[in-house]
Formats: sequence, structure tokens, C-alpha cells
Amino acid sequence: MARVVRGFRTLRNHWKKSTFAVCVLSYGGYWLYGKHCDNVLRREACLVAREFGRQQIGPQERLRKATVILNPAACSGKANNLFEKNAAPILHLAGVEITIVKTDYEGQAKKLMELMEQTDVLIVAGGDGTLQEVVTGLLRRPDQDAISNTPIGFIPLGSQNTLSPSLHLLSDNKILSSHNPNIDYITSATLSILKGETVPLDVLQIKGEKEQPVFALMGLRWGAFRDVAATISKYWYLGPLKTKAAHWFSTLQEWPLVRDVSVSYLAPTLRPPDLPPQKPPRPSLLYRIARRLKNYWSPPVEEPPKVEEPEEWKEQQLSTLELFIQTHNKNPVERRINDSLMICAEPDNFTVGEFITVGDKKEEDPTVFTKASTKLEASACRLQLPEGAAGFYNIDNEEYEAMPVEVRLLPRKLRFYISAERREQLLSQMQ
Repeated sequence: MARVVRGFRTLRNHWKKSTFAVCVLSYGGYWLYGKHCDNVLRREACLVAREFGRQQIGPQERLRKATVILNPAACSGKANNLFEKNAAPILHLAGVEITIVKTDYEGQAKKLMELMEQTDVLIVAGGDGTLQEVVTGLLRRPDQDAISNTPIGFIPLGSQNTLSPSLHLLSDNKILSSHNPNIDYITSATLSILKGETVPLDVLQIKGEKEQPVFALMGLRWGAFRDVAATISKYWYLGPLKTKAAHWFSTLQEWPLVRDVSVSYLAPTLRPPDLPPQKPPRPSLLYRIARRLKNYWSPPVEEPPKVEEPEEWKEQQLSTLELFIQTHNKNPVERRINDSLMICAEPDNFTVGEFITVGDKKEEDPTVFTKASTKLEASACRLQLPEGAAGFYNIDNEEYEAMPVEVRLLPRKLRFYISAERREQLLSQMQ
């Protein structure tokens, strides 16, 4: 008992050192537990991958080949380590033959896509910028109609991975996934490539008057909220208040932050039925002979050529705090009647308080718009900015100089791997 009393007396007399020791031990224990959770996630994923690697293949079959476009500079230079620790072992255990191509500078992924040979799987390991470069380089190729049939896997390794929540599901174990959700997204994305389930995604083609087209999977953002979002990092020292502070300080410099834009757009087009995931079986020999004889003796009547109707553009003048042209890729399994992009414009009559509140919400999810916003469905649109308009577009979290552009929807242009669990979750949310 005397020892216990002496121990408490020591702690009381040296309470500063005792408090510091408790803090250090607590943080160290939490860090070690986080490492343990990461190892558990990796081990579970490797066990699943090992089962794929043990599957027998026929004598005429070959191993799947995958080309990996890896951006080592993503995630503040941690992307290469994240890939080698969490994704590469899963692919190797599953028996996938991978070729890793690392980018050295910004824009190189576009050039690499021009030289890429045919591959079974294309894997993009990076963030939004790397993905946008790969998609742009892929769709600028002369043979883009054929190469775009290659399924694409997205392994989120960047500081911003906007597409990842649409394709990948976090672990059901909230304790494990809460420690490092990046590890969970990476393992989930890699396993979805092995399982082979894909979903078609729309692509936006954004073309200026002189520049080559740029392609985007999520959308184009322009306005005051985008400009403020680019300055939030300057107020890092304010912690959780930095977003509100950035919006408030911007109103002190200039108010109102209204932008005028002329939008011309085409009506959306009807969505054709989805193609079957597998080719139908080939008809029997007798059926094919009978069909050829029928076509020989009574050839089908040729339909007259269809006369193309001129495009009917509608024009609307908008005065807005933010304009966002986006795809429906946030929920890629949603069943829709039309193939369309969404033009969303916030009203121009916000008060300062409403501007700060809405801006805080948009920092978490830029696709959120108020009830008073203008929303238009279109298959294509043209943006005409007023003379002297400055600023930048945010295209899939990459900045481009603002200029008059034409945005066209390329419906279901690319196929991306999606986890079956995430597909079921998105379908259940629509019911």
C-alpha cells in the first residue's frame, strides 16, 4: 500500500511530466492500433486475391495483362509506397501480369496514352489529375473507338479522388476503416478489378475555340465558390473554421461575387437500351443457311437515308454565383430515360451568411445545389463568357483558363470496374 501511495505522490509532484507521458503513450497506442487495422485489411484482401490466383486456366488461355499508369507524386509523394504496399501484392497474388509505367511530370500521362499498346486492363493509380490526363489522352487517340472498350480500374492514391465513392465501398468494419480509409479504398478498388464487374460512365468533351478537347468524368465548375475553394488552404491555421473564414474574407474583398454567362444548349437525347454484357450465342448452321437463302431470294428493302435535322439550340442568360456542368456519374447505376448532362446554376441573390453556409457545404460535396438553383438537362451546351471575364474552370479538380467552350456528352463512353457491394448499395438507395 505504501508503494501505491508513493506512486501517486510522485505523479502529483511531477504532474506535467506525467501528463506528457500519458499523451505520448495514448498517441503511440492509437498509432500502433491503426497499423494493426491496416495490416488486417491487407491480409483479408490478399486472402481473397489468393483464391483468384489458385483458379486453373485452360491450355489455350493466358494470364491477364494489365498496364498501370502510376503517378508517384500523388498524395504528397506517398503514392508509390501506397501502391507497392496495398495494391501490387493483391495483383501479383491473383496472377495478373502487370506493367507499371510511372509518370515523371504533369501532362505526361496524356502522351503515354498515345503510345500505349493494346492491353487487357488499364489501371490508373493516382488522383483526379492523373485520371483526367489518362482519359483525355485515351480519347484523343485516332483509334479511340476501339481502345475505349478496354476496361479501366481506378486505384485512388491522390489527395482528391472524386470518382472513388461512386465505384468503391468502404469496409463493413467501421472500426477498421475509420483508421485509414485510403487503405480501404485502395484494397476495395484492386479487388474490384479482379472480380471483373464493370459499369459504363459518361464522359464530357470540353472544347475551346483553338485548344484540343479536354475530357472529364465528373464535370466543369466555374464561379465564386470554386475561386474561394482554391484559397482555403491559406487559412490552415484556423483549423475547422478555415472554410468559413475563406468565404467570409472573400466577401470583404468583393461583393457581390456574381458572374454573367450566356448558355446555349441542346435538348437531351433518349437513352438507348443497355447492351447485354455477353454476346448472344451463335445461331446453328441450318439457321444461318436458311437466313442467307431467304435474303438471297427476297432481299430486304433498303430504307431511305434519314435526313438529319438541324440542331435546335436554345439560349439562356444566367446571372449566378456558380455554374456547374456535371455528369450523372455520381450514381453510375441509376436507370435514366435520357442521356444528358446537368447544367446547375446557383441564384445571384445570396446574402453573405447564406454564401458562407452554402460554401461550407460545397466544400464537402461540390455537387450539392440549393433548391432555388436553375437546373437544365442537355446533351450539349456552349458557354459564352462576357468580354474581359477572367478566372479559371475547375475540370475534375484541375484548373484551366476560363474561355468560351462547347461541352458535349459522350454517353457511356468508358467502362470502369465497380465493386458489386457498391453497386448493390447504390441500387438500394434509389428504391
